[in-house]
Amino acid sequence: MASTYTTQQGDAWDLIAYRVYGDVKYTGWLMQHNFPLLDTFAFGYGTVLQTPPLPTPDPTVNLPAWRITA
Repeated sequence: MASTYTTQQGDAWDLIAYRVYGDVKYTGWLMQHNFPLLDTFAFGYGTVLQTPPLPTPDPTVNLPAWRITA
């Protein structure tokens, strides 16, 4: 996966997250790693965004406490 994404005219955060990560649910992740650009709603051509790899999911996040083994 590329570590940067260069915007196209009219790109928005959710569209970029979909293009880079395959799902709009990663919009917040993308925004966290491009904090100086948070005031931008629609990008112009040529803005370079950082696109770090997604964190490894924790399989125990939604398990009840009694199902988690140490």
